[in-house]
Amino acid sequence: MNCEFLPMINKDYLCKKSRIMIVWILFIVAVLIFLALDLGVFNKTPHIISSKEAGMWTGIWVTLSFAFSGVIYWLYNHNYVANPDHLKPAVASMKFITGYLIELSLSADNIFVIAIIFASFKIAQKYQHRILFWGIIGAIIFRGLMIFFGVILINKIDWITYVFGGFLVFTAVKMLFKKEEDEFNPKESFAYKIVGKIIPISHHHDKAHFFIKENNRNYATPLFVTLIVIEIMDMIFAMDSVPAILAITADPFLVFSSNIFAILGLRSMYFFLANMLEKFSYLEYSLIAILTFVGIKMLLIHYYKFPEWISLTFIGVALVVGIVVSLKMAKKES
Repeated sequence: MNCEFLPMINKDYLCKKSRIMIVWILFIVAVLIFLALDLGVFNKTPHIISSKEAGMWTGIWVTLSFAFSGVIYWLYNHNYVANPDHLKPAVASMKFITGYLIELSLSADNIFVIAIIFASFKIAQKYQHRILFWGIIGAIIFRGLMIFFGVILINKIDWITYVFGGFLVFTAVKMLFKKEEDEFNPKESFAYKIVGKIIPISHHHDKAHFFIKENNRNYATPLFVTLIVIEIMDMIFAMDSVPAILAITADPFLVFSSNIFAILGLRSMYFFLANMLEKFSYLEYSLIAILTFVGIKMLLIHYYKFPEWISLTFIGVALVVGIVVSLKMAKKES
């Protein structure tokens, strides 16, 4: 960026601020372009997304995410971001990948819940992508707000890391001792009851519409109710995932970008794994191990800082072990 036009007073400061703002704007614009292409071009007509198509898009998103770690290296090498922790480019890239893997792994539980919600409201497969598309837009906005306030809390209040760390360990323990009868029922959820009080709910599925008019009265369709329930559940899951990634870094750009890439790839991953969820039943123990690790890491942050390669290795190994054990046990049971 050419900063010759800036005043001499605080010229370097203003130039750096302008570069940082441009990077944020370009990133958000790129995300909006991806979303516009997704719904406006690639999925303009509602259709059933095959496992092959979903697998292809999952591969594309994972590839783009890992490729973006190279962009992270370049941005931090040229001081195009705020970099409050003064991270070296290689460390920043590693933190981005670690945060991305954490968000991706914690999304597995989200996928299970989404499948239950779709089944409960009997949403046709060809309309599921539309619901997830609008759900992701809401998730991006809400995650952005959570990250913004989470970073402020960590930078302003030292002891908040103990609260976040303790909450993650508590969540892991709760997951470990969860009973099978505690299964989530969407129609008994708080979101479903609230929507029913605000607007009448129709049981008719009118194509891809969120609202229909019957007898001169507006009704919410099951698609809209499903969208709201998914949004509420994502907010609940964000209570785990955002503190988890803040245990890796409090750098706003790294936290936000890794979160966004994981969210953008969630839809294709859902359609890719939807028919194979039962095969990955042991992956939940990997998530418990990851939550426990990042919780302990946050609790000890003022006394000992784990090297970044340890965090990345632990998360990678936990995921691989969970997937391998799940596949082996599924094969053995079949």
